[in-house]
Amino acid sequence: MADLLKIKSAVEDFQKEYFHKNSQAEENRERETTAATQIQSWFRACKVRAYLSHLHKKAVIIQKIWRGFTARARVRQMVKEAYFIMKMNFYNTMAVRIQRQWRGFFVRKYIRNFYARKNYMERLIIKNHLIRRELDEIEEFQKRESECLEMVKEQTAKISQAQRLHHLLSTKQCPGVFNSPFRPAPHEMELMLRQVKYQTPTRLVPRDRACLLCIPGSAAPSSSGTPKSPLIKSTGTYGSRPLLPPIASKNQQVMMVKAKIFTDEK
Repeated sequence: MADLLKIKSAVEDFQKEYFHKNSQAEENRERETTAATQIQSWFRACKVRAYLSHLHKKAVIIQKIWRGFTARARVRQMVKEAYFIMKMNFYNTMAVRIQRQWRGFFVRKYIRNFYARKNYMERLIIKNHLIRRELDEIEEFQKRESECLEMVKEQTAKISQAQRLHHLLSTKQCPGVFNSPFRPAPHEMELMLRQVKYQTPTRLVPRDRACLLCIPGSAAPSSSGTPKSPLIKSTGTYGSRPLLPPIASKNQQVMMVKAKIFTDEK
């Protein structure tokens, strides 16, 4: 019995101690968990920092190698460009020297030769003077020729007009249209009418027919106009004006003189 009581008392003590230990463990569990978490985080941080430091060292090595390679390549390119520029500068300097020597020789021999230049200018002045004189002579000749042609043309026109208006010539019995008694002197056309002879009106060949006959501007003779025949229109040298028939009676001339005097008075 005594042993049983001892065992019971020992079990009760063990239960109490177990309960006390569990209660203490529960009380310290949160603190221990926090401490373990801190330890784990510190260790993991140490591992990550060590790994990052290792990566950083390797990246620095790679960057150093690459930058050295690119720098050496760039330096080689700069050396090549500098050598090329130096060579081109040397070539340009030599070319400038050659050009300077050649231009000086050419100018001294062909351009700045004073006596040759002087002779050339003298000959040029003489030639210009001769050419100007020839041009003046040609201009004067052309001017005289044009004046002569104009005079001949004007005189021919006056003569043809006088031939066409010969029937207006004044007579002793009746003055003509161009010899009015109210004028101090006869008209120029009156003098021209006295000098030319009467020309019978002729029928001119039409222009298309003259072209077919290969005689441009030629007139074929035809029967002279009579008082009984109608007015004949011409297409040749006198234009489109009709040729007047010869004077048939004195009354027509008197009427034309009166009409001319009336127009002059107006």
